[in-house]
Amino acid sequence: MFEKSPKSYTDLLGKTNRIVEGTTITGDINSPADFRLDGHLMGNFQSKGKIVIGPAASVKGDIICKNADIEGVFEGKIQVQEILNVKSKAHIKGEVICGKLSVEPGAEFSASCVMKPHVKNLPANGQSSEEKIA
Repeated sequence: MFEKSPKSYTDLLGKTNRIVEGTTITGDINSPADFRLDGHLMGNFQSKGKIVIGPAASVKGDIICKNADIEGVFEGKIQVQEILNVKSKAHIKGEVICGKLSVEPGAEFSASCVMKPHVKNLPANGQSSEEKIA
């Protein structure tokens, strides 16, 4: 009657994936949960959660996510549905599309930036609903 079902290990940790420093991934990552990257990614990343790019990390590719904190190096196109936080040690090159943007003093931000408040769903292929071809 009062039995509790045991929680899975990922439920206890908050469902955050982690790639540690020194690891290099070549390819695409698709994750439904939050993600912390302290290694290197050469490829695209897509998540329904938050991505954190640590101070020793680098990403060369495209990112689509709900929220992002960047402390390391990013080169490519990033689409953030809600808030993009650019920390003071970050280096960003490319194209940024986000709902809200926070850039700390000291960050290198060499990107075109479009802020779209109240973005419901970002398209996976980079086209807006008006640009889709039948």
